[in-house]
Amino acid sequence: MTLLDHPLRYALANELHARPFPTLTAPCSVAYLAVMAPEDSPRDRAAERAHLLDLLDRHGASHPSPEATHWSGQLGRHVLKWESHTEFVTYTMFSPVLPERAFDPAEFEVFPADWLEAAPGERVTSALLRVAPLPAEEEVHRLIDEWFVGESLATAHVLERGGVIAGDFRIDPAGHMRFAVFTDPSIGAHRIGRLVQRLCEVETYKAMSMLGLARVRDMGPELSRIDVELTELIAAMREAATKPEVTLASLLSVSAEVENHAAQAAYRLAATKAYAAIVHERVNMLREERFRGRQTFGEFMMRRYEPAMRTVVAAEARLQAMSDRAIRAGELLRTRVDVERSAQNQAVLASMDRRADLQLRLQETVEGLSVVAISYYAVSLAGYLTYPVAEALHVSKGLLLACLTPLVVAGVWWMVRRIKARVH
Repeated sequence: MTLLDHPLRYALANELHARPFPTLTAPCSVAYLAVMAPEDSPRDRAAERAHLLDLLDRHGASHPSPEATHWSGQLGRHVLKWESHTEFVTYTMFSPVLPERAFDPAEFEVFPADWLEAAPGERVTSALLRVAPLPAEEEVHRLIDEWFVGESLATAHVLERGGVIAGDFRIDPAGHMRFAVFTDPSIGAHRIGRLVQRLCEVETYKAMSMLGLARVRDMGPELSRIDVELTELIAAMREAATKPEVTLASLLSVSAEVENHAAQAAYRLAATKAYAAIVHERVNMLREERFRGRQTFGEFMMRRYEPAMRTVVAAEARLQAMSDRAIRAGELLRTRVDVERSAQNQAVLASMDRRADLQLRLQETVEGLSVVAISYYAVSLAGYLTYPVAEALHVSKGLLLACLTPLVVAGVWWMVRRIKARVH
């Protein structure tokens, strides 16, 4: 029986093994570079691939497949690992030689200068890593004091105290971060490779997440201005003198600005949270132990990096709160308009009631007048009809009309009331 596979089964299964850790032995050195497209321009993956192929062709190396998102191979005496991520690409060059001068800028010359200038993007971060055999603890202490700035230095035992890592997260005069890795000879090449890879990832994702802080700082003055305008609008709504249509126009303008900032920053803020989570995860995976009372990488992140991420989270919450306030202000304004409209409708109905009452009174007045007018003509007609009778009875016409008038008026009044009752 043939069982059909999902078309993505193999691709998804192989994705878990697509980016293997490098295998490294001490001593060795690492030059690391991360490049991303400018935020105001779309990413050109074809240009990134062409840039990679240019570097490979200089060394006569094989090309990756067109759909590949990673590649690893020998370039002369070095090994290159290339990876394409969601927003950036990384180039990691491993050298089996450890220069005598620690963190020599010449180590980065494994990437040709003209090739770097032609990069289709901007450098997010670059780093030099020095992997050396683990000396005595006193020597490690002396070296890291010599290489790094003590004020921001982070140091820790790792690999069950089989290694020591150090870095100050500062950019050196050559433009690179520096990390030192000391490993015991008993530590395997795979574990060293994983350790180096995690340090590179910590630095890269830290740099990428800090882009969110830059975006938040750029938005800060605008958000403060909009916040003040929104507060003033809400306060002005308490005053009956403000016209709803004027308030509505201002509220729509403020709401549009808030939503525009939220839309423009949504992706960067979401990416920042994702990158920050990866940074914390990679630091936790180091399983650090304190080295001579110095701060660990985790403590450095908590003291220096975490406040920046809290600022991003606070800015995102502020944007959401301003959006909610604008929505509530719109609802309050709509309620105010509805109340005013209801009052206007009530006034209109009261006016209609008054007019109807006036019309009824006028109608009753007209009704009385019509009774008088009809009675007048009816009395005249009745007089003409009864004059012969009056002459026969020797009764004067005046007396006859005086006697007929009450009867005619009563009859007309009764007839009008009867007609009115039928109509109703």
